[in-house]
Amino acid sequence: MDPELFEQFIDQLDRYVRERLIPAEREVIENDRIPEDIVQEMKDMGLFGLSIPEEFGGAGLNTTQYARTVRTIAYAAPAYRSIFSINIGMFNSAIKNGGTDAQKAEWWPRIAGGEIACFGLTEPGSGSDSAAMATTARPDPDGNGWILNGTKRYITNAPHAQVGLIMARTEKENLPKNAHVSAFIVPMDAPGVSVGSPDKKMGQAGSHIADIMLDDVHVPGDALLGGETGKGFVFAMKSLDNGRISVGAASTGYARRALDSALRYATERKAFGEPIANFQLIQQMLAESETEIYAAECMMADVTARADRGENILRKAAAFKVFASEMCGRVVDRVVQIYGGAGYLAEYDAERFFRDARIYRIYEGTTQILQLQIAKHMLREFAAQG
Repeated sequence: MDPELFEQFIDQLDRYVRERLIPAEREVIENDRIPEDIVQEMKDMGLFGLSIPEEFGGAGLNTTQYARTVRTIAYAAPAYRSIFSINIGMFNSAIKNGGTDAQKAEWWPRIAGGEIACFGLTEPGSGSDSAAMATTARPDPDGNGWILNGTKRYITNAPHAQVGLIMARTEKENLPKNAHVSAFIVPMDAPGVSVGSPDKKMGQAGSHIADIMLDDVHVPGDALLGGETGKGFVFAMKSLDNGRISVGAASTGYARRALDSALRYATERKAFGEPIANFQLIQQMLAESETEIYAAECMMADVTARADRGENILRKAAAFKVFASEMCGRVVDRVVQIYGGAGYLAEYDAERFFRDARIYRIYEGTTQILQLQIAKHMLREFAAQG
């Protein structure tokens, strides 16, 4: 998107977040769902197609613009980002990196128009360990197509999605570079697809995850992403770079919201006859939080600029996600501490911030698995230099 138009869009989005989305948060929490009129407004604003090329109905945002948009909307309750994040993040990225021209022509306009996507990688017995993937796709003996069987777990937006990108094993034996895994574009209304009840979660009310069950699901041959088997895991990992930037940006935006809340509380709450903001140990927690948020903002600017230049960002996207999500956890913990006893009460926002932020350190790659990935690439580069 043109930089000047983008700045206008961000200003408009920021006003929408503060004037429309934040006032509706209590309703979202009480009903555990985003009101339908708000979802429709978000579709009308083009939020479901932000990163999709303009010729296919999207806004054509680059990675830097995408991350700034996510950070802006993540100032409000996480459910608002969650409902469209798979569309503009992992699903779009996988189509961009691996889709055929026909797949792009079919699916980009649909998700830009507001059809909700989900991303099916994790299973009851496998997450980061693709070698343990049990979902299978075998050639349809009756023609040009595939038959899928298996279960996917913790799938964001599964209860609402019209389409899923499903990872499945197309070879019985585990192959090098995860070539036993392929990716399939599966309409969620296909016969044999069923979705479990939404899981009850610690936080992030209004966003939903659920199991997806695949029972002899027939899909045509052109449902295979890229038209080639053995590439699914590669597409998934490339799209996870995008997803990790999204989680890092969301963590950064939500940390800022929590810190702003703490600043307001600290200036209003009095103890010993003066605002607690005057106490130096309160100021220390505020200053540490500001410092860490600034560091995450700088990391976001760097990694997204590298992505827009076409660099390989696997390691740096992982590093950004690790730092930003862990940073957000530290900030919301300090915010509860600043609120004191009130921070433990549900009537105040601090305890919600604390619960909502916890998942950022888990999904799109746990902190620990990403640390292993970062170190593995460091050691590989070092060995290559020797």
